[in-house]
Amino acid sequence: MTSAEPEARQRGVRPQQAVESFLRELSSRHPGIAVLAAGPETRPYLDDAATAKSALHDDAGQGPAVVFPETAGQVQDVVRLAAGLGITVVPRGAGTGLSGGAAARPGQVVVSTDRLARVIEISPLDEVAVVEPGIINAELNAHLEPYGLFYAPDPASFDISTIGGNIATNAGGLRCAKYGVTRESVLALDAVLADGSLVSVGHRSIKGVTGLDLTSLFVGSEGVLGIVVSATVRLRPLPVARRTVTAFFDSTAAGAHGLAAITGSPVRPVAIEFFDTPSLDSIDSHSGTSLRGRGAALVLVELDGYGIDEQSADLATALTAAGARVTVETDDDGARLWELRRSGRGLPRDKWYIGEDIAVPKSRLPEVYAAFPVLEARFGVDISAVSHAGDGNLHPLITLDRLPGDDPAQPPAALQEAATELVRVALSLGGTVSGEHGIGSLKQDWAALELSPRIRQAQHAIKAALDPHSLLNPGKAI
Repeated sequence: MTSAEPEARQRGVRPQQAVESFLRELSSRHPGIAVLAAGPETRPYLDDAATAKSALHDDAGQGPAVVFPETAGQVQDVVRLAAGLGITVVPRGAGTGLSGGAAARPGQVVVSTDRLARVIEISPLDEVAVVEPGIINAELNAHLEPYGLFYAPDPASFDISTIGGNIATNAGGLRCAKYGVTRESVLALDAVLADGSLVSVGHRSIKGVTGLDLTSLFVGSEGVLGIVVSATVRLRPLPVARRTVTAFFDSTAAGAHGLAAITGSPVRPVAIEFFDTPSLDSIDSHSGTSLRGRGAALVLVELDGYGIDEQSADLATALTAAGARVTVETDDDGARLWELRRSGRGLPRDKWYIGEDIAVPKSRLPEVYAAFPVLEARFGVDISAVSHAGDGNLHPLITLDRLPGDDPAQPPAALQEAATELVRVALSLGGTVSGEHGIGSLKQDWAALELSPRIRQAQHAIKAALDPHSLLNPGKAI
C-alpha cells in the first residue's frame, strides 16, 4: 500500500460506505448542491462514448454517485469533502470522450459540470470570452455570432461536447489545419485542485510568459490535475466568406500523395479532410449518397477569409496538376459534405471494430495508408481511415467479422494486435498514439510505447505534486 492510495482505503473503509458518508455530509452541509445517489439510474456515468460501446455491466448493478455543482465554490465544497473522506473524484462534461477518460466506477463520485454553463464575459475588443466548462461548443459560438466572432476549435462532436471536455482532452477537430487545437485558443483557466483550493493559471492578455506555462499543462490533462471551472478563450473574427472545394482521385494512394499539392500551394485552408476508398463506400452505404461515383478517394477542403475566389483558383490549379478532379461546391452542397464528414460514415453493427486516433507528420500520411493492406493481410482485418490531413491526424477503423458463438465480452486478439501494430507504424514515422482523443483509460499501453520511463516518471511526479493522494480521475491519462 502506497501513500498515493485514497485515505478511505488506508483506513479500511469500503468505498461504498465512504460514498454514503459523503452524500450524508454533503446534504447536511451543502443542501443546495444537487446529487444523484449511487444506483441503477446512474449506470450511464460508468462510461463515456468510447467505453459505452463495449460495456457489459450487470443490469442490477449500481453506478457511481453524481453531483451537479452550479458554482466554482460548490465544486470546491464537493472536492474538499471527498478529499476528507478519501473518495476518488471523476470530473465529467458531456461524456462524449473517446478514450474512457470520463468513465467511472461504483465507489467513486462523479462531478458533473453540466450546470456550470454560463458565458461570464464576451470582450469584442480583447477578442476573448470567459466561460464555464459546461457550455456546449456550438452554443458558445451561437452566443458569439452577434459580435462577429467565433471560437475556432470544432471537434466533430461540437454540437454535443462541452468546452470543459474539449479542454480536458485538448480536442482538435476539422479547423485545426488553420486555427490549431484547443490549446491554441485557451489563454487562462480557473481550476479546483484535489485539496479543494481554487487556482488561476495563464493570462487574459494574448502574450504572457511569467512563470511556467501551467495553462498548457492543464489543457489535455484529462482531469487528473484539477477540475476546470472557468476558461478564458481566444476568439477570432467570423470569416467574410467560406467555400468548399472537393478533389476526387482515382485511388487512395493517388489521393494521399496528392495532399502534398496543397502544402506546396500558397493556399492555407481551414480544413483538409481525406477519405480513402472504403470510407467513401461506408458513407454511401450508411447515408445513401453516391460519392464513390465521383472517385475512389476524396480530399474535402474548406477555405475562408478574403480573396476567396483567388484562393479557390490557386487550390484548384494545384490539385488538378496532382491528378484530381476538382469542383468548387455550392454552399448547400458544401454544407451537406461537411455534415457527411462529421456523421456520415456510421459504425458496423455486425463486426468487431476498434477506432483509433493516431497522428503523423502530414508528409508521412501516404506511408500510413500504404501500411493498411500489409496489416490487413497479416491480421485478417479490414482497415480504413478518414483523416484530418491538414495536420496528419488519422482516425482509422479496424474491423473483423463476428463469427457465430463469439463471446461479446472477448474481442478476437487479432483486432487488438492489428491496432497495436498500426500504432507502432505511426510511432515509426515520427507520430503519436493520440492526436486529439486523449489517453484516458483505454490507451495506457500504447502511451507506454511512446513515452520513455523517465518522461512517465516526470508526469507522475507532476500529478503527485498537485494531487498527492491520487484523488482526481485516478488511472487516466498518465
